[in-house]
Amino acid sequence: MDKNYLSEIFKSQKDYFYSGTTKDLSFRLNQLEKLRKGILQNEQLIYEGLKKDLHKSREETFLTEIYMVLAEIKYMKKNLKNLMKPHKVKTPLVAKPGKSFIYPEPYGSTLIISPWNYPFQLLMSPLVGAMAAGNCSVLKPSEYCPNTSEIIEKIIEENFSPKYIKVIQGGIEETSYLLEQPFDYIFFTGSPSVGKIVMSAAAKNLTPVTLELGGKSPCIVEKDADIELAAKRIAWGKFLNSGQTCIAPDYIFVSKEISDSLTEKITHYIKEFYGEDASLSENYVHIINEKHFLRLSSYMENQNIISGGYTDINNLFIAPTLIKNPSVDSPVMQEEIFGPVLPVIEYENIQEAVNFIKKNPKPLALYLFTQNEDNKTFVYKNTYSGGMCINDVLSHITTEYLPFGGVGNSGMGQYHGKSTFDTFTHYKSIMERGKFDIKAKFPPYKKTSFIIRFLKK
Repeated sequence: MDKNYLSEIFKSQKDYFYSGTTKDLSFRLNQLEKLRKGILQNEQLIYEGLKKDLHKSREETFLTEIYMVLAEIKYMKKNLKNLMKPHKVKTPLVAKPGKSFIYPEPYGSTLIISPWNYPFQLLMSPLVGAMAAGNCSVLKPSEYCPNTSEIIEKIIEENFSPKYIKVIQGGIEETSYLLEQPFDYIFFTGSPSVGKIVMSAAAKNLTPVTLELGGKSPCIVEKDADIELAAKRIAWGKFLNSGQTCIAPDYIFVSKEISDSLTEKITHYIKEFYGEDASLSENYVHIINEKHFLRLSSYMENQNIISGGYTDINNLFIAPTLIKNPSVDSPVMQEEIFGPVLPVIEYENIQEAVNFIKKNPKPLALYLFTQNEDNKTFVYKNTYSGGMCINDVLSHITTEYLPFGGVGNSGMGQYHGKSTFDTFTHYKSIMERGKFDIKAKFPPYKKTSFIIRFLKK
């Protein structure tokens, strides 16, 4: 794609933003409603696109892709008027008479780059926040999901001017060109390795970023856990989207006393969810491409596979697989898995699990199954992660009232609900002064030193 074309798109959005149109409340609400209607009018095409790209079922597409975007729009429309209001803060004695307030204003032109694993939701949810905050946006969907990307472009082109929102298709070259533009904000979802490239490019223009990355999200199952419940929820959360979820349980630490019972139950629920042969299931997602298929297949080599292990490269299928006690130095324990392979590691004491987690990069999510209140407190106070869920997996991202984001290697910045609005908003501090001044403010200071001493107290 021509660099000059991208530059023109960027310039037209800058000009449109500075016209002030996007800052109006009624404009923002109208645009959010247009997006909502555009999604619903193209709902069937979204189902078809994700079926082609990921073999994702209609039900899973609605719950994990469409519903979360519609919920975000609903939240913004309901709360936007209050979110946009300037709010007063106290004014210090030395600045009185006067008043102080904080004014929420949009950044301007934003770039949103999304991955392939949830190609609709992870592009459109940030877009909702950018629109609600009054920004213009360039959207870069994943080239790995061409069918879904085409539908996204169709929705945007049918409902919005390119000077307001524009979709740019393409691969690494197009993304590199976009990152050269001096956007006012960049929102990226993807791997830590690419996140570093994005942040490095943004630094050249001093552009602030939100990085929603990934990592190895651990799951601890203590001996007092409800094994039936833990197994059911882990099997669901791990093998949803065939494990291609940034916050999927990456590996399990389980008390040795209940290890066999837990793996037996997880295997039971895998079969209950996807049948004896998951390759025949309409509810089981396939691997995105051959490159990732081969990477995931290599993780199972020379491992103690206790369930699953079957692969079919022609259909990009890898069965839900459990591996028992892999070496912590093996690739499956060193790299983010991002697929339907689940290592299970036994421990004698929960302290072992916590020590291991603390020695490794901070994960995007951490899961704990226990009924013991002391265990709950011990784990969340002694581990570090973007978010945490106790006695469930994934559910902490389904609410607009909890901010979602990473820390350290798993990212920076947060979104969902109010946090999405905050992410795409600059909070400008404003002070208005009256005519009176304190004499101590001006030289010569010796005459007013007693006032300074008073203020210090």
